[in-house]
Amino acid sequence: MKYVYVKDSEGVVVKKAINKVEPGEIQISKEEFRKLSGDSYYEEHFTHGGKREGAGRKMKFKQKLEYQIRVTAEEKAFIAYAREHHFDYAEAMK
Repeated sequence: MKYVYVKDSEGVVVKKAINKVEPGEIQISKEEFRKLSGDSYYEEHFTHGGKREGAGRKMKFKQKLEYQIRVTAEEKAFIAYAREHHFDYAEAMK
């Protein structure tokens, strides 16, 4: 199905299927649609999240990533022992 960008008599812009276009609507280009709808402004000023100011997940480059694993107390003790004594798992599997 092909879509076109249209503007009605009140200036409202919308993306519609060709067969849904009404007689009073004017077909416009994609660039004009992006300008009138605010998409180009959004892309320029907000690079993440939604169109509302402050929406979406923010990038956190300065924070160190934290990994969590769920293990039992015995497994945690074994991991600590293996790290402390430089345990080579690949060598043990041979």
